[in-house]
Amino acid sequence: MTHHVVTRTRTGTIAGIAAVALMVLGLVLPAFASRALIQDLFTILTLLTLAQLWNLLAGYGGLVSVGQQAFVGIGAYAMFAGVILWGIDPVLAIPLGGLAALVLAVPTAFFAFRLQGAYFAIGTWVIAEVTRLLVAQWKALGGGTGTSLPREATSDIIGVEAIRALFGLREAAARDVLAYWLALALAALTIAAIYWLLRNRLGLALAAVRDNTEAAKSVGVDARRIKWAVFLIAAFVTGLTGALIYVQTARISPDAAFSVTDWTAYVIFIVVIGGIGRIEGPIIGVIVFYILQSTLADFGAWYLLTLGVIAISVMLFAPRGLWGLLSARTGLHLFPVQRRLITAGPDHGPSMTKGEKEP
Repeated sequence: MTHHVVTRTRTGTIAGIAAVALMVLGLVLPAFASRALIQDLFTILTLLTLAQLWNLLAGYGGLVSVGQQAFVGIGAYAMFAGVILWGIDPVLAIPLGGLAALVLAVPTAFFAFRLQGAYFAIGTWVIAEVTRLLVAQWKALGGGTGTSLPREATSDIIGVEAIRALFGLREAAARDVLAYWLALALAALTIAAIYWLLRNRLGLALAAVRDNTEAAKSVGVDARRIKWAVFLIAAFVTGLTGALIYVQTARISPDAAFSVTDWTAYVIFIVVIGGIGRIEGPIIGVIVFYILQSTLADFGAWYLLTLGVIAISVMLFAPRGLWGLLSARTGLHLFPVQRRLITAGPDHGPSMTKGEKEP
């Protein structure tokens, strides 16, 4: 009699094939889609990436941060510094955003990890505000009023000329296509990396730390190292995302780059209504958020009030989010991470399955 653990399911395989098909469609979409649609998809993809990263921190690691805007902002400013001060191509300067966010994450984690629960959340927000105030003193990049990418830099971005020739687009539309492709690649790689993480032993260790740190330590899990690793990885990719967002906008200011509403509050809303602790959650959440934003954005304060009411309603009546509610009723898992023990006898095929709790 043999035993082995599996995570693959038929639904997951179908979802994987569908994801590849969507990636191919996404790559060729600029050939027939309008510029407005490409810009909307760019926004959706960047928000989805930020939401997946926050979900990794809070949903899987138990690290409820309210200061992720610090990494978006510092990543964007690092990209601007590379372009304006050192003459680097904007696309090639995007990795500087990730590196700057990684550097900022080290002292942030050093201080924030000394706090627990609500104090950790408030601590990350305070650090983000301090970072915003410091960046606002950077006169070479516009100080408190901000600055724009130089015209000569935006007119000669690597890859834009090839896209213009391929699709017959104007320069500005070609830049949007380039930014969209980069956002598509970043979102896909982020989801794939998180899925891979959750399917191996590190995912189980991370879930154990989230549920009970002391119990996890008692069975040999290095809780401190796992928290540091997840926090630094999330910061790095958040910095990349922030840099990419401001390559597309080409205009930056401290208040916009470090906006707690745009880069943290909306992201938390997306994860909460979609389903925290599930990869599918942010995907559903960002679709719902985009529909609400498109429908209600012209109503001013009523728009924010509506978002708040919806978030509270979901937390009260569907604590696991919309995807959690759907999954509980249908048993559907597009990204299966639940481990099942398969027992096969010498004369029979698989005879028993036993599931473990999902991370």
